Amino acid sequence: MRLTLILLSAALALSACGIPDDRQIVSAPAADPYVTGPGGVAVYQGDVNMPGTRLPGDAAPAAPAPGTEFAAVGTTVYFGESAADLSDEARRTLTRQAAWLTQNSAYAAVIEGHADEPGTREFNLALGARRATSVREYLVANGVAPGRIRTLSYGKERPASICGAEPSCLERNRRAVTQVSQSQAGV
Repeated sequence: MRLTLILLSAALALSACGIPDDRQIVSAPAADPYVTGPGGVAVYQGDVNMPGTRLPGDAAPAAPAPGTEFAAVGTTVYFGESAADLSDEARRTLTRQAAWLTQNSAYAAVIEGHADEPGTREFNLALGARRATSVREYLVANGVAPGRIRTLSYGKERPASICGAEPSCLERNRRAVTQVSQSQAGV
């Protein structure tokens, strides 16, 4: 009887525990590109297959023409393992993003930082934040007003691909994705 009460108390105590969600909620008029995969894991079903999105090594145009959709300049930049520094390829994509944002001042950007599966939740949230901040700093240095850009980290919680330990798959999750939407007062 005593063991039953102890187990019942432990179960109640564990069910009352909540993990605080310290991520910033951003409401934007966009469809959610995530679906629930095996085991309740969120799987990203949009960005990798969108026109204009490039995987590491894909060629891209040098500068956006006026009237170009944002996706055509490239929405995603990739990073090395446990790194937040920008590669030459990432800088080229971000230069096009900065040019597009400068041409389209009615838009604001949210930069989502992501990480691959290895590592703790806390480490990957911090790494995603560093990646998003690295992108933000580059865009600001290239003429985009800081008030038009927000950052958000998902860490490893929204992978582009479920990989296990496959290196070529893991690199798709080491990314920062720039989402744009019409600016609103108080961006």
